[in-house]
Amino acid sequence: MGDAPGRAADSGQPVAGSRQPAASSGQYSADSEPQAAARGQPAAVSGQPTVDGAAASNRPVRRGPDAPDLSEKGGLKGGQPQRSDERLFMQLFAFGGCTDPKAVGPHLADADVTGVVYEDLNDPRGVAVLALSRIPSFFLDVLRPALNSGPFAALAQKPEYTMFGRTYALGYEPDLDEVLFHRPTRTVLNPAWPWAVWYPLRRNGRFAQLPPEEQRVILAEHGAIGMSFGAADLAHDIRLACHGLDARDNDFVVGLIGKDLHPLSAVVQAMRKTQQTSLYLDRLGPFFVGRAVWQARRDSL
Repeated sequence: MGDAPGRAADSGQPVAGSRQPAASSGQYSADSEPQAAARGQPAAVSGQPTVDGAAASNRPVRRGPDAPDLSEKGGLKGGQPQRSDERLFMQLFAFGGCTDPKAVGPHLADADVTGVVYEDLNDPRGVAVLALSRIPSFFLDVLRPALNSGPFAALAQKPEYTMFGRTYALGYEPDLDEVLFHRPTRTVLNPAWPWAVWYPLRRNGRFAQLPPEEQRVILAEHGAIGMSFGAADLAHDIRLACHGLDARDNDFVVGLIGKDLHPLSAVVQAMRKTQQTSLYLDRLGPFFVGRAVWQARRDSL
């Protein structure tokens, strides 16, 4: 909640005494040069062209680095590892100058947007829109036109509250789809949990330099508070990674969702005392606080 929990190279040099590659095939062959001479063909010399003008080298072919594995991974399910190349993206936009927050919901419904409209607790003419999609282009192709038309055309955007992030897995989740898609969607669209606090955060570099075991201990302290609030149905969290996706270079976006406002404030207060928040955060906020006046799930999600 106050934060999101954290996650032998081939040198390409030949071994001494190893066979060198044949110029024609790139495969190692101890007698490739004598064979070439016997056939009346010149042996390849490093950096020199062959008879037909093709460059050749007798140095071993260097293999490039392996492509990074960007899939989300969970624990075993039915004895099989879980992987997903999809994740859920969420974006929050805040606006001022709105006298009727309930009027903007039908406009988003017409645009086939899955999301929430919040009335802003700290701005009597403020609203915010939270939109969800598995497809990043949705936010440009569908959401952007919707927020530049209809009742939004006369509103003033408040960019300091713009947040964008993606769901992620830690690698041990028993149900990967539940963590990446179903639970976050249910949480933000639950009509019994209308209150929300959304904020970004950035960890400082000292946390990344800690040994993994020490990181786990710090995050476990932080996570235990969140789980206790969730088990009591006081506060439920959304954790999104936003590395490289945030204009202010934040690391995570956190949403606290619940039926009442006070527990959302209380969980932030409790987490201020943890090592994670008190020692290893560079910044926290700004905080958007609102109450849902429209929630809808569209088929396009």
